[in-house]
Amino acid sequence: MTDRPVDNAPYLSHAHAGLTIEGYSRAAVQSYWRIPELKLGFDLGAHPWDFNGTPNWFISHTHLDHIAALPVYVARRRMMKMEPPRVFVPVEAFEDVKKLLLIFQRLDRGRQICDLVSVEPGQEFELSRDHVVTAWATTHTIPSRGYMVWDRRNKLKDEYIGLPGNDIRDLKKSGVEITREVRTPLLAYTGDTSPAGLDDYPAVYDCKILITELSFIRAAHKREKIHKYGHMHVDDFIEREGRFRNELIVAGHFSTRYHPSEVVRMLDRKLPPALRAKMRLWI
Repeated sequence: MTDRPVDNAPYLSHAHAGLTIEGYSRAAVQSYWRIPELKLGFDLGAHPWDFNGTPNWFISHTHLDHIAALPVYVARRRMMKMEPPRVFVPVEAFEDVKKLLLIFQRLDRGRQICDLVSVEPGQEFELSRDHVVTAWATTHTIPSRGYMVWDRRNKLKDEYIGLPGNDIRDLKKSGVEITREVRTPLLAYTGDTSPAGLDDYPAVYDCKILITELSFIRAAHKREKIHKYGHMHVDDFIEREGRFRNELIVAGHFSTRYHPSEVVRMLDRKLPPALRAKMRLWI
């Protein structure tokens, strides 16, 4: 932890490949993440004061430990005279979240102004010239979404590679489309999900950075029940060892049943070395 002017919610920080992952996640307590370079965050179980400047927030699902601080975030942006944020929520929860904000507006006597956006699986949202976000359906006890940030670049079409610069310039001036869009999966956030939420969206195994949950680690905690309630067990990761082509896996949302030292000790012992080497435990 570093010193902060207002330290009302804890968070950890880790830098990788030019991006900074900040946040905190513990099952049934609170989950919140942000990547400042991308100007986005995921989930609002709480809201550190430092996170006020992040204008785009993607909510995976509406369990309280993932959304309880939404009215606080919106109110703080207004109080600080910032532009209203964009907040993305599963389409199934859209109307109720809108009502929730109106109720807090009456209770707080302060306007809850934000661009609330409903999210269906497969939808795409413009983040910047270089990045787009797509959503997919994860598997939890209530409707939930995962979010993938794609890096996109325009590259010269194969048929024009090797042409002199003047010829390329003339083609472009004449209106010929000389480039094609190339997308690379950059960062994925799964929220709470059983393994099917990853398996049904294979790009999560190829993105550079994967932020996901690893709620259970003990052998006594049966996977059938864990999956039924939309969560992951360490054995699910071990079974998929060869699929994780990510550079970094940020694993959080550990059950409150576990002391942090138990989590570290267990995963150091159980995870295959190559998988453990790329995994950062958020605890």
